[in-house]
Amino acid sequence: MSSFIKGTMWLAGAIFLVKILGFVNRMVIARLIGEEGIGLYMAVFPAFILTITAVQFGLPVAVTRSVAAAENDAQRKHILCTSLFITLSLAAVLTPLFWFLAPYLAENLFHDKRAVLPLYAIAPSIPIIAVSSIVRGYFQGKMNMKPAALSQLIEQVVRIGLIIVAGRLLLPYGIEYAAAGAMAAASAGELVSLLYLLSAFRSEWKKVRRYPGRRTSRPLFGELAETALPAVGSRLIGSGAWFLEPIVVVKSLAIAGLAANEAMKEYGVLTGYALPLMFLPSFLTVALSSSLVPDISESFSKKRFSNVAWRVNESIRFCLFSGGFATVVLFLFAEPFMLVMYHTEKGADLIQLMAPFFLLYYCQGPLQAVLQALNLSRAAMLNSFYGAAVKLLIIFILASQPSFGIRGTAIAIAASIVIVTLLHTASMLKAVPFSLQYGLYAKIGLLLVFTYLSAQAFLPFLTGNTFLYLGGGLAGCLLVYLAGAAVLGIFKKEDLSTVLFWRT
Repeated sequence: MSSFIKGTMWLAGAIFLVKILGFVNRMVIARLIGEEGIGLYMAVFPAFILTITAVQFGLPVAVTRSVAAAENDAQRKHILCTSLFITLSLAAVLTPLFWFLAPYLAENLFHDKRAVLPLYAIAPSIPIIAVSSIVRGYFQGKMNMKPAALSQLIEQVVRIGLIIVAGRLLLPYGIEYAAAGAMAAASAGELVSLLYLLSAFRSEWKKVRRYPGRRTSRPLFGELAETALPAVGSRLIGSGAWFLEPIVVVKSLAIAGLAANEAMKEYGVLTGYALPLMFLPSFLTVALSSSLVPDISESFSKKRFSNVAWRVNESIRFCLFSGGFATVVLFLFAEPFMLVMYHTEKGADLIQLMAPFFLLYYCQGPLQAVLQALNLSRAAMLNSFYGAAVKLLIIFILASQPSFGIRGTAIAIAASIVIVTLLHTASMLKAVPFSLQYGLYAKIGLLLVFTYLSAQAFLPFLTGNTFLYLGGGLAGCLLVYLAGAAVLGIFKKEDLSTVLFWRT
């Protein structure tokens, strides 16, 4: 089995567990602190992600790409040391700034003084994540996905355990203290994750430390910046849009007539209940995205364009096949999912509204990874900017209307997904000469319709018990989906031998 397949399998398995644990994490937080509390938590989280994006400076992707292309351990040491110097320098400046600006962000942007405590609690994790992201990028560049995967798993386990303890202890003091406890648990989880990464890196460091460092880093600065600057630009656009999103949503809902605490509850239902469930199936495509960057970078540098085209087409087939099943399941079982996980049906209508468009979202990550591998990070950055601008504009227009409310935000998210995915596809087609598989896309559409109609035929016989309806319905849909995929030729015989749709 090739290193690409092994790496993807490692990441897929670990990220699946990470996604499950992350979802459990959100579910625990939601149950502990309620809709308003999860709204407060999710409102301040984008500010933290924006700071992390600036600190990382796009270097994790650049490190992965440069390490994959490095010819010896001396070059790899130079890449590692230079990247750590840059990101730690940024962390030394931005972490105190984040702490200093926390009161201003809470009072003037989020219009909720309670947000200052969660912001303080998450600040210590900024330099920790700065270092761990570089080390993960190094491992991924060497196609060693195991340490990166296990570190994320460890981080989630520690976080969930501490959230349960901190949430119960701090909730009597107020929602803001419970939310701060959840943020502090995240910081502790990141620290334990970093300690594991450093222990796993010891053997690698023994190999590279004997090489002397270079006197100047200017050539490497240019090489890293070539990938890092567009990558950080793309991520800053996405993180900036996410940072502005709760601000625009709260203001728009206020125009629509909702009080600040009610607006926070509505935003909490969308971002704390609906979206985590919809992001959950992306664990496979996230693993694929991480593996694609070094693999396609190597093929493209050696001018193996046919291999690049084949890999991209197989990636799209895999994303559509796995994401298609997730889309049907989310649409059909939105209400029972909400009842089982949150004991409420709130958010089910938002899931059904966005589910068809999330099929494109499941393809978006691998497409962006391909653009980065082809050194088209600038195109990815511009595409993300257009999508973010459209999303914020639609949120302001629709969410401010009483007839739409928070559904306007859901529509805006769906529109942004469509725009960015189509633009990524167009940018990729300009760089690599290959044909899209329109016949496959038609078959996927037919398979989704067939699975949906079949479910409508047998689901009425499972009513009466929520768990029976959910368990039996999921099993029935899976059998119908796999049978339909086999008949239509979407699922091939060789896919069984390579598990994740790649030939050895």
